Amino acid sequence: MGERLEYLRLEPQRILDLGCGAGAFLPHLKARFPQASLLMGLDGAPAMVAAARPHCRAPSYLRRLLGRQSTPSTVLVSGRAETLPLASDQIDFVWSNQMLHWLDDPRAALAEMHRVLAVDGLLMFSTLGPDTLKELRSVFPDGDVHTQSFLDMHDWGDMLVTAGFADPVMDMEMLTLTYGDFATLIRECRFGGNACAAPGHRQGLGGRQWWAQVAAGYEALRREGRLPATVEILFGHAWKGVPKQTADGRAIIRFQPQGK
Repeated sequence: MGERLEYLRLEPQRILDLGCGAGAFLPHLKARFPQASLLMGLDGAPAMVAAARPHCRAPSYLRRLLGRQSTPSTVLVSGRAETLPLASDQIDFVWSNQMLHWLDDPRAALAEMHRVLAVDGLLMFSTLGPDTLKELRSVFPDGDVHTQSFLDMHDWGDMLVTAGFADPVMDMEMLTLTYGDFATLIRECRFGGNACAAPGHRQGLGGRQWWAQVAAGYEALRREGRLPATVEILFGHAWKGVPKQTADGRAIIRFQPQGK
């Protein structure tokens, strides 16, 4: 997703990295937008916020003295995407990389992102699509779904419009990762949060015998000595347009002065 920043003709002053994790992308945002006055990293896990601390060291004393801070001030905050601890209209650019699929209901998060964005602000995000881990789902012996369910890009486009965003654009990229053995594949899926049990799955699953059946089924998919795992990555961006009504629902009518 990082390379997509290079195509932006945008010079935001206030940037929010929503779901910043351990801050891996904060240096890239700093380098891409050196003119920004504020870069905020926000994550729902306090441990992740603590791990991101090295990315927000204060500028040197000499730079502060001379007023030559060449990178944005970085602030880290622990908070939930569904209830952002920010005032309205305070952010120019919201960046969210592979966070939204962790949420039970991303609609609340989209509404919050729209709220905190200033007019003409941009939301840019990536998430996982419905073909992610399709091979794993196909070999569960009970035919049930035991992974997260991922929304397709049409659902995301509809939710962006419902949240109030203008001109939403969605696209998709399909990747196929390969692994030498099933244990490594499952370990990486769990580490990435992509093999979490789906809500409402039946109890008693996940024992050795059950996983042995899953592994045997997956072995039938081996090609050229490797086990495939599909990852569908969705990319989206949308803008916050000029509001058409007030917070209490009253219509906003704008008058343009006529030239003489």
